[in-house]
Amino acid sequence: MKEFPKDFLWGGATAANQYEVGWNLGGKGPSTSDAMTNAAHMVPRKVTWMIPETGETGYAEMAFTVDMVFPEGAKVMPLDTGEYYYPSHKATDFYGHYKEDIALMAEMGFKTFRMSINWARIYPNGDDLEPNEEGLQFYENVFKECKKYGIEPLVTLSHYETPLGLVNNYGGFKNRACIGFFERYAKTCIERFAGLVKYYLTFNEINAMDMMPYMGGGLMDQSEQAKAQGAHNQFVASSLAVKAAHEYNEKNGTDIMIGMMLAYQPMYTYTCSPEDQILVMESQQRTLFFSDVQAGGYYPEYKLKEYERKGIELEIADGELELLAKYPVDFVSFSCYGSSTLTKQNVDRGFGNMFADQVQNPYLSANAWGWATDPACLRLACQTLYTRYRKPLWIVENGIGWSDVLEADGTVHDDYRIDYLRQNIKSMNDAINIDGVPLMGYTMWGCIDLVSAGTGEMKKRYGFVYVDMDDLGNGTLKRYKKDSFYWYKKMIASQGTDLD
Repeated sequence: MKEFPKDFLWGGATAANQYEVGWNLGGKGPSTSDAMTNAAHMVPRKVTWMIPETGETGYAEMAFTVDMVFPEGAKVMPLDTGEYYYPSHKATDFYGHYKEDIALMAEMGFKTFRMSINWARIYPNGDDLEPNEEGLQFYENVFKECKKYGIEPLVTLSHYETPLGLVNNYGGFKNRACIGFFERYAKTCIERFAGLVKYYLTFNEINAMDMMPYMGGGLMDQSEQAKAQGAHNQFVASSLAVKAAHEYNEKNGTDIMIGMMLAYQPMYTYTCSPEDQILVMESQQRTLFFSDVQAGGYYPEYKLKEYERKGIELEIADGELELLAKYPVDFVSFSCYGSSTLTKQNVDRGFGNMFADQVQNPYLSANAWGWATDPACLRLACQTLYTRYRKPLWIVENGIGWSDVLEADGTVHDDYRIDYLRQNIKSMNDAINIDGVPLMGYTMWGCIDLVSAGTGEMKKRYGFVYVDMDDLGNGTLKRYKKDSFYWYKKMIASQGTDLD
């Protein structure tokens, strides 16, 4: 093992809707996540709604790649009936523990901390003319606490938490008005946090617009037309954020960088059938379309042909395609937890929350949710994305969920997580030192235990630090260091060479 570059940014990642809490404190408005139930006793997760004219209430079910159904006239809202538990309302309380948690990150040797700003904490309704000062001050305090320890914030502007005002009053990002609202929000953050935040990501896992459009962009209308327009509007909003940062840099001599964030995984065919080969190619195109636009600055021909076949017609304002070409992102970040294996053949699919056409890979071991550990996934992902875009890369999500057990003496023995990290760090090392990929950093997902986005559970834990909280929000919130905490600290100190 060769050393990682001296300026490599080691750290961890979280998201406000899964970690922050304070959902209605400090002037914050509700967001899409605040109306999402936990799935521990209601599988799958659900989004609650009310029809104001009649008082009728109900819920739409959340599922990957499956459209949610809302009745005519419904407004999304948390329903305070006691019937539902909304995990974002408690999360694991970064809002009240940020100093303690950042100190724990510093103890591990973090060089960076990926977190998200909750848009509705800055603009409570999304379309407000003036920002919420109390929300701005909270994040300023957080960033100053990071800087105290020499930790560089990596800030996601929109991480599965579109303000509910934009959902209920505009239909979410399918409405072009959201472009301007996001631009105002991005400019506010760039200007207010200049000198404290150098790195931003615009939309978390932007291809969620295709897979989970409610989470990705607040869409209640989940038609193909709406999703395509929603994606375009986010592309334009992202380019406007890049433009704003570049113009601010030119005027003030700063070096703020704006990146994109893609949910990505290498894909394998289960057989050598040509049908399976085409399936993998088309599945990759479905993902890479989003980075082709954000990083490449153009709409690829395969997507334009798809729109033509489906009768999708985008509303594109004059100059927007030129804007996308002139202001692509400065770097490409991505999540990658493993790989997927696809087939059209009639075979036993295995277990877990896999997408359609996926099958368990017989060469890989998996956790209780069916997620397989692939020791080559990060190298393969880096090679694909760097070869395609020739931009610096940043791995901003990678990790493994597990039902960790807190022992009576306050220890948590998570050798499975250490083994997972060992394999993935070796894969990153190969990408850098064998393939020459310019990799900026690595932020392990859920560095402090938080709520699972997919299921709303706490038992599916990712962190180096155990938080005493159960699936229904019961617990002391006390923090406990896991074995992986000490392993990661030792690994960072060795610049990635000590993996024992």
